[in-house]
Amino acid sequence: MKVFALLESEVRSYSRKFPTVFTAASGCRLTDERGRSYLDFFSGAGALNYGHNNPHLKQALIEYIAADGPTHSLDMATSAKREFLEKFHAVILEPRKLRYKVQFTGPTGTNAVEAALKLARKFTGRQTVVHFMNAFHGMTMGSLSVGGNVSKRASAGVPLHSTLPMFFDGDLGPHNDTIEYLNAFLDNPENGVGLPAAVIVETVQAEGGVKVASREWLRRLREVTRRYGVLLIVDDIQTGCGRTGDFFSFEDAGIVPDIVCLSKSISGYGLPMSLVLMLPEVDVWEAGEHNGTFRGNNLAFVTAAKALDYWRDDSFSREIGETSRYAAALLNQVAQCESESRVHVRGRGLMQALVFEEEGLAQEVSRAAFDHGLIIETCGPRDEALKFLPPLTISRQEVEEGISILAESLSAVKEDQEVALAVG
Repeated sequence: MKVFALLESEVRSYSRKFPTVFTAASGCRLTDERGRSYLDFFSGAGALNYGHNNPHLKQALIEYIAADGPTHSLDMATSAKREFLEKFHAVILEPRKLRYKVQFTGPTGTNAVEAALKLARKFTGRQTVVHFMNAFHGMTMGSLSVGGNVSKRASAGVPLHSTLPMFFDGDLGPHNDTIEYLNAFLDNPENGVGLPAAVIVETVQAEGGVKVASREWLRRLREVTRRYGVLLIVDDIQTGCGRTGDFFSFEDAGIVPDIVCLSKSISGYGLPMSLVLMLPEVDVWEAGEHNGTFRGNNLAFVTAAKALDYWRDDSFSREIGETSRYAAALLNQVAQCESESRVHVRGRGLMQALVFEEEGLAQEVSRAAFDHGLIIETCGPRDEALKFLPPLTISRQEVEEGISILAESLSAVKEDQEVALAVG
């Protein structure tokens, strides 16, 4: 690890949390240069929903490269882009009666968010965007402005303007209706900023601690935004592509956002790719008004099209549902066994979290889990949650193995704490 400390910027983070050098990856497992295997409950922060080096996607990629298919194309038309667009429309949009047009943005999630914010402001002629506390939408200036993390916002180095935070579902407890607060704000002509251009929301606040918005809350958010002519942007970058069970995380609520941001697992293979979906009437861009050099990553188009084979019917979605229920049951068993530690489980689909009331405990368990051969990340405003984010293709046996390691790691941390108290 010396070369990374010597030559790489201090900004690196995951290599500090998981200090080893990985040399191979397959399915749900990573292997380091010492030959040690790790079960991956992180999945590239949600970019590897179909696992590492998925063989079906890999074969399509190898064949495309071997045939000298274009790799880079800006936004020129290619056969790989055409196949993805046709298949995405036929397999995803048309069966769901969604009329979205597709914009290919720069290659990362934050590029999609930036484009969505610009488009909403252009369409409405208004500036303010409402976001929710504890949200995370990316690390560039516009995306930071609609995020809730104070330290990340501070990294901008300048004030972040034209956005307004609101309370997410449950932020004020079970008996306070946060949509009513939003409605009261929008209904008041003297609210200080006027009507916003848009509201941007994650149906599950992934980095915010796996906080789940209810179906009813999302439906009412859609009703309120429509009532006042405010666009609804759903950031489905981490929660989409099957992570919550359906392809889109908002399907379960039966809503249709005006704009949707997709990235991470849309390519299916961990290749950089981002999309903005917008209703046709919202597509007011002029040619070249928003662009990016790497919005034509044809290798990603190839694997993205192949990944859509998983969604030709509802069998994969059903499998995700079954696996997620099994995982949630095992995680609840862990929580119940640690009642003194005040642990509970929350989440949707294969995005679950063990949430700890004891400060610092989640981070200690993450470190211990890595030592025991499991990669699992923390999240939440105080890093109070361990986020269960395995590939959607994970087997029940692997779920059981990983959660068993997690339980052992938690027990080991508690034992160390008891020894430290006894010695102290």
